[in-house]
Amino acid sequence: MSKNSDDEQRELERHQLALVHYQQHAMAQGERALIILEGRDAAGKDGTIRAVTEHLSVRNTRVVALAKPTEREQGQWYLQRYIPHLPAAGETVIFNRSWYNRGGVEPVMGFCTPEQHEAFLRDIPAHEALLVGDGMKLVKLWLDVSKKEQAKRLAERKDEPLKALKSSPLDEAAQSRWDAYTNARDEMLKRTHTAAAPWICVRSDHKKTARLNIIRHLVRTLAPASIGKELDAPDPDVLFPFEIAALSDGRLAR
Repeated sequence: MSKNSDDEQRELERHQLALVHYQQHAMAQGERALIILEGRDAAGKDGTIRAVTEHLSVRNTRVVALAKPTEREQGQWYLQRYIPHLPAAGETVIFNRSWYNRGGVEPVMGFCTPEQHEAFLRDIPAHEALLVGDGMKLVKLWLDVSKKEQAKRLAERKDEPLKALKSSPLDEAAQSRWDAYTNARDEMLKRTHTAAAPWICVRSDHKKTARLNIIRHLVRTLAPASIGKELDAPDPDVLFPFEIAALSDGRLAR
């Protein structure tokens, strides 16, 4: 391992240690945290989750990545299948994709009707406000990747046998329907970014940099100030709160 790689690993471990300190506090105080991780295909969600959870408590940390809904679930209230997975006291839950499937993938791929999509965008801010009002800490992260970098990562999935399980039938649509996904992203961010549950955008073309900045944000947002001060503030060129200007000033990929 090169010296540069050694330095990167030590820096990652320093950030992960701060997360451990946060979770010790959360477990002792009975705090509940829900982290929603969204983004385009190949934006780096899985690697981010590995970096975040590597040293956390297995019993008090859950990663939720639901399969496509069953026939019975399709006949339920849309949010019903997510509710059982919300955190209890002392738990941290990460949704690897979430109810925001209805904000992005489903309308682009025709898995929901325009009326269902509109109802979701209209109703989800109130649902999230209820969670936050009940004391849950909610962090929503949008991982953004450029079209060129996405194409490179999707090609690697095809060529590397160890990445075979990352491939899905939706991969091809990620590039061919890029503009449709962009439009759905823009509408979702505009309609569901609220004071109670804001979107935090992360430019993820450089995976390691993105992961470090995400951990910084999690610690400084979720942990007491005595723990949060252990880490620098996130780099605003990498991680920033959503604002309308980001849709046109180059910060979010088009």
